[in-house]
Amino acid sequence: MGLQIVEYVVKNVMQPAATASVSRQWLQVFAHGRLGDVACVNCTGETAMDTLNRRRFLASIAATGTAGLIGQPSSSAQEGRLETTTVRLVKGPGICVAPNYVADELLRAEGFTDIRYVEAVPGAPSALATARGEIDFTTNFSPPLIATIDAGEPITILAGEHVGCFELFAREGIRGVPDLRGRTVGVQAVHSSQYMFLAGMASHVGLDPAKDIRWVTSSSPQPMELFAEGKIDAFLGLPPEPQELRARNIGHVIFNSATDRPWSQYFCCMVAGNRDYVRKHPVATKRVLRAFIKATELCAAQPELVARQLVDAGFTPRYDYALQTLKEISYAKWREYDPDDTIRFYSLRLREAGLIKATPNKILADGTDWRFFNELKRELKG
Repeated sequence: MGLQIVEYVVKNVMQPAATASVSRQWLQVFAHGRLGDVACVNCTGETAMDTLNRRRFLASIAATGTAGLIGQPSSSAQEGRLETTTVRLVKGPGICVAPNYVADELLRAEGFTDIRYVEAVPGAPSALATARGEIDFTTNFSPPLIATIDAGEPITILAGEHVGCFELFAREGIRGVPDLRGRTVGVQAVHSSQYMFLAGMASHVGLDPAKDIRWVTSSSPQPMELFAEGKIDAFLGLPPEPQELRARNIGHVIFNSATDRPWSQYFCCMVAGNRDYVRKHPVATKRVLRAFIKATELCAAQPELVARQLVDAGFTPRYDYALQTLKEISYAKWREYDPDDTIRFYSLRLREAGLIKATPNKILADGTDWRFFNELKRELKG
């Protein structure tokens, strides 16, 4: 099947043999010129509307009493001089990574003057864009990051951001993941976060994801619409997709990663950086993480403000879906979860599903660095 397994038209259902090996092979698809959706946003300077939205955002922060999040870092003198004032962040369709999108002013307060958002497809493409140096930092679901490290790509996972953002919708008669045996399940592609999560979940409950589930991939129409039209049996969504399906009263939720154990006990999305950027720019790396963490706290403290900023800045069109997302995701719990445990847990799930070969200890040794995160936990004591 070769590279054809990455994108199928809606009529095609992936055969089990096509899903058996998706580690180094699918990573190479995107590592050699196939990441066609990468584009720089706001690289040529800030527009008048950008400036207006930033001013409104700052005024709102001041009015709500959270202005303390904006300001010079308390330990900047001890950290040393900022090695670079440029940082490139990922931009994708999911809004669960809202802290990325509202960190602009916090990054400016840390000394960054050239802040760019680079469009990339979530999952493996975003991780690979980071490894290739097209993006400096990505916030991504941990399994694609782990698989990228397993394939030998140069990224470093630095911190956890939040818990829970996936919801699994199904048709009547399907009550849990074991009931997916023999069913059609829609995912964006085999490199996607959705595929990797569901494959790991299936293995965890005794299913063989390569044989027991009929994976359907489609880029147009999107899997959510295939599910809404009754053409597939289940669909794993990321915000704002679950919010839209509930609003349209389509299907029912059989799994929620924010509430269902053991998945709810680990970070969902984590922050990773290009390995060379992290090594060459440790001061900048710590300041980026500080801005992200403060933005995470802002999401928890002022969801209405952040939802409005997401809409004003063009990251999502619907304020109501954005607000619902921000209220449902546990942004305030970033201190309570262990990123080390998260990597161990998901590495084991991916090994069970046959998606990686490395042990959890190898992934941790090759692709993680918690120094900055641990320092910031002590520094930002609430």
